[in-house]
Amino acid sequence: MKYTQFSVSGLALAVAIAVSPPVLADNNSGHGDREGIRHGVKDFGKLRDRLLHKYSGKLFGVKGALKASSTQSVDKSTAEADPVSMVTLARSLHAHVVASNQALGPNIDMMGLWPSEHPTHLIVCNEQGPDQAGLQRVRLADGQVETILSGTKSCDPAHTTPWGTVVLGEEAGNSGSMLEIIDPLHTTGVVYDRVSGTFTGADAAHVAERPAVGHLSFEGIAIYPNGVLYYGDENRPSKGTAGGAYFKFIPSTPWNSDESISSLDQSPLANGSVYGLRLGKRHAGTDYGQGSNTGLGSWIPVVNSYGADLRAEAANLELTGFYRPEDASVDEKSLRNGRVRFCANNTGNEGSDHNWGETICVTDGSLAEATANTAVPEMQPFVTGTSQLAMMDNIAYQPDRGNWILHEDGDAPGFAEDPHNNDIWDCLEDGGDVDTLSDGCIRIATLNDLTAESTGGFFDAEGEHYYFSIQHNITGHGTILDITGWR
Repeated sequence: MKYTQFSVSGLALAVAIAVSPPVLADNNSGHGDREGIRHGVKDFGKLRDRLLHKYSGKLFGVKGALKASSTQSVDKSTAEADPVSMVTLARSLHAHVVASNQALGPNIDMMGLWPSEHPTHLIVCNEQGPDQAGLQRVRLADGQVETILSGTKSCDPAHTTPWGTVVLGEEAGNSGSMLEIIDPLHTTGVVYDRVSGTFTGADAAHVAERPAVGHLSFEGIAIYPNGVLYYGDENRPSKGTAGGAYFKFIPSTPWNSDESISSLDQSPLANGSVYGLRLGKRHAGTDYGQGSNTGLGSWIPVVNSYGADLRAEAANLELTGFYRPEDASVDEKSLRNGRVRFCANNTGNEGSDHNWGETICVTDGSLAEATANTAVPEMQPFVTGTSQLAMMDNIAYQPDRGNWILHEDGDAPGFAEDPHNNDIWDCLEDGGDVDTLSDGCIRIATLNDLTAESTGGFFDAEGEHYYFSIQHNITGHGTILDITGWR
C-alpha cells in the first residue's frame, strides 16, 4: 500500500493513495469525499481543510469550528437584551459580556489590561472624533466606564507598556500622534488639544505627546521590553504612490528595568531615532520599489525624525509600501529566545479589487541587534487572504499555544457577490515545512450583525481570556466580550 506523508503542526497524518480506506475522512463528509480518497486525492486542499477541522482540538484547542460565515443580522432589541447574540462561536468556546452600555464609546477598537498583574480594568480606545471620548477605562468586575481622555481624532491603538504606562495613537493621516499616559486609573477628564499638543484638566500632567516617534496614521504597534517599537502607517496606494510604510523607533535610552517609571520624562519614548523599512538588497540595495515587497531589506534613517511627517518621509526615502498596514503583534516565543519577530496585517481592498489582504511577518535579528540597528530585516508572507478570510485587520498572538488570531474588517456585508458577516480566524504557526506560511486557519467566530466588525482582540497573559470589541454595532453603543474555552 502506497502512502503520502505530510504533517500539520507536528501532527503526523498518513493519507492513503489509490487503495486505502477513507480513515482520515471527516465523519460528516459525503460519499463523494470518501470515493475521492479511496481512488486518489483529487482535491488535496479540501482534504487539508477537513483535517484542520477534525483535529482542531489538538491543533487549536478549539472544537466545533465554524464552516461558514453568518448571514444573519440581529435587531437592536435582541442585541440590547443579549449582547452575546451578536456573535456565533465555535462549539467549545464561550463568551460573556465585559461591558455593553451607553457610556462605552460605539467605536471601541484596541485595548489592554491594567495593571499587568491582577488586572482590574481594560483601557480602551474609542475611534471617534475630538468631541467624543478618546480613551476610556472599563472595570472588569461590573463594566463601569469612565473617560480618561478626550480630544483625540480616531483613537485606534491602545497598549500597556513594559515600563508601566499606556500608549495610544491616532488613526488620523499624517497628523496622527502617539500619546503616553501614566497612572491611567487616576487620570480622568483630560482634554487634548491636537493643534497645540497640550493637555488640560486636573490630571493633565499624567499625559504627554510623543513626537519622537513621528506622525502618521497609527494602527499596529509592536512594543518590545526596552522601548523599541515597530509600527505601520495605515495608508493605501493612490495614483502610483506606494501605500503605507513600516517604521522602527529606537529609544535614545533603552529601558532596562523591571520597575515601572515614576514620571513620564523617564519613558524610553521621550527621545530616539526613527527608521523606515525598504525591501530589496540586490545590486547594493538598489533593487527596491514596486515589485520588491518581500525578502531582505534595510532600515533607512529618517533624518530629523522628531515630530516628522512620516508619510511624507516614506515617499522621500522611497520606502516599501503596503495596502493599509493595520494591527501588529509581537511573536512572544521568539522574544523569549531573544529574537525579534512580529506579524502584522495589510488589509488590501476586498470589495472593489478582490485584493484580499495578507498577514506578513518581519524578523530583525536578536533584540540586541535590533536595538543597535545592525540586523538585516526580512519580511515574508504568513497568511494570504481569500474571499472568506479577507481584509485582515486585528491580529493577536496566543501565549502558550503560539497560534495567531485574525479579525476581518471586510466589505462583504455590502458585497453582492458574497454577502456575509465578518469573522474571527485562528491560524497555526508555520511548522517544519519549506514555506513561511501558516499551516492552516479555522473560523472560530462569526458576527450576527451586518453593521459591525470585531476588532481590538487580544489575550491575557495566560492565553485563556480573549477580549474583543464589536465595533459600531446595531445597539449604537460599545460592546466588549470575553471569550474563554481554549484547551
